[in-house]
Amino acid sequence: MEQPNLTYIDELSEDNIEFKSKLIGILKNELPNEIKGYREEMENSNFSKATQSVHKLKHKISILGLEKSYYIAEEYEGNLKNNSTSLNADFENILNIMQEFVNRL
Repeated sequence: MEQPNLTYIDELSEDNIEFKSKLIGILKNELPNEIKGYREEMENSNFSKATQSVHKLKHKISILGLEKSYYIAEEYEGNLKNNSTSLNADFENILNIMQEFVNRL
């Protein structure tokens, strides 16, 4: 599976270390909360709200340079809209990889 990276954040922040640190700080703060919210909605089988959480998480996936994972998340979001959990295991794997990467920053 592809690995997260900071390429987009590096490009966005150019050589501004302070701005890059702020972006990483936001990512470190928001990602665990968004993952937690998604998982709570899934535990409650609230697919409508889980779909919204996946939509938010897609932005984090994109920011971390996970192009293939973004397409998986997009398809999974569509599945949830149809009350299907197909691709859930793949999406969980993506979340775990992202969380591990962000924890190391």
